Amino acid sequence: MRTSNFLTPKWLFSIAILLLLAMTPILADIFDQAFYLSIATRILILTIAAISLNFILGYGGMISLGHAAFIGIGAYCVGIPIYHDYSSGWLHIFLAVSVSAVFALITGAISLRTKGVHFIMITMAFAQMAFFLFLSLDEYGGDDGLTIWYDSEFASGIDIDDPTIFYYICFVSFLAVMYLYHRIVGSRFGRVIRGAKSNEKRMQALGYNTYNYRLVAYVISGAICGYAGALMGNYTNFISPDMMGWTRSGELIFMVVLGGTATAFGPIFGVLSFLVLEEMIPDLMDMVHNGAGFYWHLPFGLILLCVVLFVRGGISGFLDRLGKR
Repeated sequence: MRTSNFLTPKWLFSIAILLLLAMTPILADIFDQAFYLSIATRILILTIAAISLNFILGYGGMISLGHAAFIGIGAYCVGIPIYHDYSSGWLHIFLAVSVSAVFALITGAISLRTKGVHFIMITMAFAQMAFFLFLSLDEYGGDDGLTIWYDSEFASGIDIDDPTIFYYICFVSFLAVMYLYHRIVGSRFGRVIRGAKSNEKRMQALGYNTYNYRLVAYVISGAICGYAGALMGNYTNFISPDMMGWTRSGELIFMVVLGGTATAFGPIFGVLSFLVLEEMIPDLMDMVHNGAGFYWHLPFGLILLCVVLFVRGGISGFLDRLGKR
């Protein structure tokens, strides 16, 4: 039975995606399509952020509408030190993870005293506070953003200015984060988080301080998302407060829901589908009528709405049901 589980459409699709991602630089070089390498890099970075959100949303039931703030914080933890000529990549990663963790600790300690729509609104409020904080920093570009003139520097031989090397750093980071969350979710700590989502009062009756557990989970999620932000800063070489707007957080939620919450491969399914639709729909609409691609958000929103309403469990759930037929 264990062997046959790997022959289901979901597992075959997942393995195919992982193999395709592993071979993307080679294929991009063969077909001379550097654009696809860039898109795949963005997919990996956003997937790391989506995995961190899926941990608290899918497994913990904490719907955060401010998660993009951690991406912005992580990116600024690269841009600001480079602006002051501190180029060490290890310093950037340390700052991105630690500052994001502290921000998650402070905001989570307050936010997690609320539930439901109140939690959603307060996380969005904290993210908007971070947004306006960086918006007010004229020294670092303010509303105009901050250009990162060179990439983070690591040991000799690791030149992340090379798109292929940077891609494989993102790919290894993606695999490491997936493994980390797999271990966390399967641990006693992860079972408490899942139990608190299902019946928090029962977990408290068993002697677990669910508030502390959920707060630690929130901090872990924020720290990993901050790491994704550090990668994003090196990817875009330009950062602005718009990276942490509430609409960006909404996109992350859509990616997680589209792929399937509380599933291992849901985030990669969701990010991949989201970005593919984002690239294809404008072109298809322009083919039908020149200039119609400007209004691509309408059909894109309708597709996402239909998935949420009619495809229970997202793409991951659909593949599970397909394998049972």
